[in-house]
Amino acid sequence: MNNATAATQQTIRPQEAAHFGALAAQWWDPKGSSAMLHRLNPVRLGFVRSAVDAYFGTDPRSLKPLAGKRALDVGCGAGLLTEPLARLGAAVTGIDAAAENIAAARAHADEMGLAITYHADEIAHVAPQEQDLVCAMEVIEHVGHKAAFVGSLANALAPGGLMVISTPNRTSRSRLLLVEAAERLGQVPRGTHHWDDFITPDELRDLLLAAGLVMGEPRGIAWSLLKGLHESDDLALNYIVTATQA
Repeated sequence: MNNATAATQQTIRPQEAAHFGALAAQWWDPKGSSAMLHRLNPVRLGFVRSAVDAYFGTDPRSLKPLAGKRALDVGCGAGLLTEPLARLGAAVTGIDAAAENIAAARAHADEMGLAITYHADEIAHVAPQEQDLVCAMEVIEHVGHKAAFVGSLANALAPGGLMVISTPNRTSRSRLLLVEAAERLGQVPRGTHHWDDFITPDELRDLLLAAGLVMGEPRGIAWSLLKGLHESDDLALNYIVTATQA
């Protein structure tokens, strides 16, 4: 799918943007409504760092493995992953559907002294290009047209670029734990997840292939009493995966 085709499809769901925008003031509170994301972020960041080192051949000991590279964080919220990408040396752009989230992201980045470019818009409208790293974490399940969204992600990649996507899997266990239990117990705000919109690894692989991308081997993000959230072979709840140009 090229930029022109992707731009014709609306991927932002206004109700989803409103839901997450209403939580903007608490994004950076590790005990607030985004507490689950704060616990999830180190797992995602660890996977990204390992993938970057393996794909680009950077030194695992380097503090700035993304120096000289451009990175894009789509569905960035208030910047929980965007800021670490900047600290890893990248010139980073963050895009989110909710203007409230982008305002919170800009304010926090200013406080931290980080130069990050933020946009509150459709990715196809912003149309970023030549990105060495494109991340879309916990967002594809919230978009209105998944094929158009993946096409826009693919269009943003530079030749030889790397993409990382994470998302809940659509399984009976994810329905029970991520939707019913997590929302009833207040682990995530009510209305955050819609199980029918979860996407399986096979479905994601097909979407990526249609956009000219090859999906790597997915890794699960699981939970246990001893480890909390952690990378795992178990894909039943949530998974994270790389994609590269075919």
